[in-house]
Amino acid sequence: MKIQEADAKSLLVAQGLPVPGWEVAHNVEEARLAAERFFAAGAQQVVIKAQVLVGGRGKAGGVKLASSPDAAERVASTILGMDIKGITVRKILVAAAADIVKELYMSAVLDRADGRILLMGSAEGGVEIEQVAAANPDAIVRVHADPLLGLLDFQARQVVFAMGLGAHLKAGVAIAKGLVATMRAYDADLVEINPLAIVRELDAAGAPVKRLVCLDAKVTLDDSALPRHPELEALRDPDEEDPADRKAREAGLTFIKLDGTIGCMVNGAGLAMTTMDLVKRAGGEPANFLDIGGGARADRVAAAMRIILADPKVDAILVNIFGGITRGDEVARGLIEARAVQERDVPMIVRIVGTNAEEAAALLEEAHFTTAASLDEAAEKAVKASGGAAA
Repeated sequence: MKIQEADAKSLLVAQGLPVPGWEVAHNVEEARLAAERFFAAGAQQVVIKAQVLVGGRGKAGGVKLASSPDAAERVASTILGMDIKGITVRKILVAAAADIVKELYMSAVLDRADGRILLMGSAEGGVEIEQVAAANPDAIVRVHADPLLGLLDFQARQVVFAMGLGAHLKAGVAIAKGLVATMRAYDADLVEINPLAIVRELDAAGAPVKRLVCLDAKVTLDDSALPRHPELEALRDPDEEDPADRKAREAGLTFIKLDGTIGCMVNGAGLAMTTMDLVKRAGGEPANFLDIGGGARADRVAAAMRIILADPKVDAILVNIFGGITRGDEVARGLIEARAVQERDVPMIVRIVGTNAEEAAALLEEAHFTTAASLDEAAEKAVKASGGAAA
């Protein structure tokens, strides 16, 4: 689950990381008032940033500076309602513009291959880290955090010195450890600071000082861990979520859209993977991974079918149910209900075995469904209904 920059910054602040203040505005009046407060506190300029979960906001005109409250109001009026890569800007972040001396990069990411959190840092910030990795891989330093102890002090110092931040050692170490702590505290997949910046500020006596701060933040949370963090569910932005993903989540279904043409509805993740493998072996391409879970009733089956049919590329559907706690007759009733209201006619091949399979077979036969006795047979029939095996 991706969350907006302002919410990501809140998680960093909760872990004690240095993040300059900001406010979120939903209209031009709120933006103006926020700007007035920053100017009253001594800001020379404010930055106004569109809050959308896509890259390239600046290039699209979604990040602009303003030198007065009037200018902030004008800028806010141009950004709010803007379309950035198909997403409408509904809120903006307002903050004092930083006097940046140098931009850097630092992130903590889940290294799935190694099974540990990987901390990465680079002296080259403010750009796509993929470009840096491709053009100058030596510019990125990497260390793995300890699975039990987190990022150790010597590891943090290693990264900070490699990034040329010896003059900001204490702050750099605190930020590096804080990113890993944020990962662990919220079960995140990614915590990224780009740019991590050295900024010029005035101290209490009015003398110029340089500080290391987190100017931007990107956090991706593990959806599967949200039951452990129910308060984070409120950070989900429904405007940014794919409609099919949202409907699947609301129905309690596990759904991942793929690029094929054969929709798959299965109960159980392992069986779903096997089903997709056999579809491919038969020469077809699965259009989705969809697990209706154990004990699914007719309403959930019908919801799953509606989600599959919402994909215009789906031209055949394979239903593969192994009845344990899931009753076959309940699945059959859900399929009949879904077909009765579906807006387009798509061939459907059904294989149901296990609990109440005989009752399911009678219901499906009466409703004139195409059935299969084995999964291999079901996969072959689905591929044929979809247009035959791929060349």
